[in-house]
Amino acid sequence: MLRWFQALMPREEAFFDMFEAHARTLCAGARSLRELLEQGGEGVPARCADIARHETEADSITREVMLAVRRTFITPFDRADIRDLISSMDDAIDQMHKTAKVITLFDQRQFAPDMVTLGEVIVKTADLTAEAVPLLRALRVNATRLNTITEEVTRLEEDSDGLYDKGMAALLQGPARGDPMAFIVGSEIYDHLEKVVDRFEDVANRISGVLIEHL
Repeated sequence: MLRWFQALMPREEAFFDMFEAHARTLCAGARSLRELLEQGGEGVPARCADIARHETEADSITREVMLAVRRTFITPFDRADIRDLISSMDDAIDQMHKTAKVITLFDQRQFAPDMVTLGEVIVKTADLTAEAVPLLRALRVNATRLNTITEEVTRLEEDSDGLYDKGMAALLQGPARGDPMAFIVGSEIYDHLEKVVDRFEDVANRISGVLIEHL
């Protein structure tokens, strides 16, 4: 009877499957954003559309997780931690989408070198997140590597702050010197790119919180 009842309930493993599926959308969105920044030109609208598609996929997975939290009798860790983790992951791709929308709004086709480097940092943080998520299946076994990953994401976030400052200085000394609109556009893009990395740091902090509570 118990086995029959358990069969009706969502599997604990389903949460990890959904986390990993969401992490794949993060990596795909990050790569589309990096390609957009690196290549620019006429391919920008298509890459923006790709990011929007990945964001929609991520939203669908997030809804599945939220539903599973309500339906599942036994969860792999605290329900609030599950909600916070998937929400922080979703915030990261939402911020990528916001970045793409700003680029579309201002019809940008060329991007400064520090913007391109920020795109590379975003891919690195997405890849680290995608590495970390499967390790949550065995927290005790993988605690050391998870701590290393979260520390690396924090270091990359610090790097992104430096890139933001450097990029803004170059913007003020270059295109924005004689064109106030160039400053508005450039600062908006830098701000959104830096916030993407901030959101990945939020994910890392959620993972650290899970480790602290469950080890």
